[in-house]
Amino acid sequence: MQKEQQQLAELVKGKKVAFIGAGVSHKTLIEEFVGLGAHVTLCDKKNSVDDFGSYAETIRRLGIDLSLGEHYMDGFRGQDIILRTPGFEYYQKPLQDAIAAGTLVTSEVELFFDYCPCEIVGVTGSDGKTTTTTLISKFYEAAGRKVHLGGNIGAALLPMLPDVAPEDVAVVELSSFQLISMRKSPKIAVVTNVTPNHLDHHKDMQEYIDAKRNILLHQVPPCREVLGYENDITRSMVPDCKGKQVWFTRLHDTDNGAFLRGDGMLCMAEDGVVTPFLAQKDIKLRGLHNIENLLAAAAAVWGEVPVEAIQKVGSTFTGVEHRIEPVRVLDGVTYYNDSIGTSPTRTIAGLRSFDQKVILIAGGYDKHIPYEPLAPEVIAHVKDLVLMGATGPRIEKAVCEHPDFAASGLTIQHADTMQHAVELARAAAQPGDIIILSPASASFDLYPNFEVRGREFKKIVNELK
Repeated sequence: MQKEQQQLAELVKGKKVAFIGAGVSHKTLIEEFVGLGAHVTLCDKKNSVDDFGSYAETIRRLGIDLSLGEHYMDGFRGQDIILRTPGFEYYQKPLQDAIAAGTLVTSEVELFFDYCPCEIVGVTGSDGKTTTTTLISKFYEAAGRKVHLGGNIGAALLPMLPDVAPEDVAVVELSSFQLISMRKSPKIAVVTNVTPNHLDHHKDMQEYIDAKRNILLHQVPPCREVLGYENDITRSMVPDCKGKQVWFTRLHDTDNGAFLRGDGMLCMAEDGVVTPFLAQKDIKLRGLHNIENLLAAAAAVWGEVPVEAIQKVGSTFTGVEHRIEPVRVLDGVTYYNDSIGTSPTRTIAGLRSFDQKVILIAGGYDKHIPYEPLAPEVIAHVKDLVLMGATGPRIEKAVCEHPDFAASGLTIQHADTMQHAVELARAAAQPGDIIILSPASASFDLYPNFEVRGREFKKIVNELK
């Protein structure tokens, strides 16, 4: 057992440890913690052990205590350690009461930060963080480094700990839910932008902003911070920076960071030297927002990897699933899956990626964020709008109340299901048209996450006759 794994074992051995929920990462960790000698309690809204399906057998085999049902948070009392899941709101009273009573409240990601022996690069933001995180990981891989990729991007990091060596690099996507309680920051921190999001879970916009700031607040020099210049909130984070702060920007030249020059070259300016490193025409990623993601990723690794590694990845990487992902061409109509469009700003970026008006499928779960900023973009970039889900009426109201709607010729239809939405969009399409799923909303009204939503859309499209 390596040193870091031994330290984790010393933390949990003989301790009473509560896990909130049995998601994928917690299932792995529960077994590991029991093996390390912890006395585990699983706290979950489910009403009985049988509600866990096939995992019920594991619960019984491991002898885990259960605190279930309406009062599942009663299980927090008397615990030495509580591992929360990102979806569990940090400021709920039972959790804060446990902290006040001396319980260590932490998470899988926080424990990874505590014990990880290698350099950590962290990325957060309202938009663009998954593509930026993926690009950074590929830059390091192209330079020959072993990369441990995880966090909000899907893979649990703490179970990777036994395989992490000091010379490796961990590249971590961090959501506001993960950051809100973190007390360690990565050596290299990227904040792409901060726009209204997840206001159904955060008390207000300030709490959301403060959670994002945690990626910077606990850095220890020498360190690096990459901030989006075009976003007012990220620009205001400069006083939080403790190391070498650089910008990324698509719209301005800068003498401190990565930028898109007027001649179409992506450049990095640092220490008085401007280095052009990639031509915009050679980039395979669709959309101007992905130029920004490339600039952010390059600024993060500049000086850490050879320029040739950035050029190689930048000119070959075609994108991440569910992000303006081409699905199929049928009857001359091209279908795109942009299910990652879980907020208006993400959908706006997707719409601006095309040089013609599109047929848009939008709507979903309501995160209580404003849709007025989406309205002019829909009018400018959409010819037919197919709405579904809880936010469908809210999007329609914002669009119809915009002063340019009456003269736009935009048609609006409503669908009950994804199948219905695809059928309506297909019926409205002519050869040469583009149909894009970019909901500007979360998926939780009909799907567990945006990935499942995107895959159902692709399945329906690929089964069209």
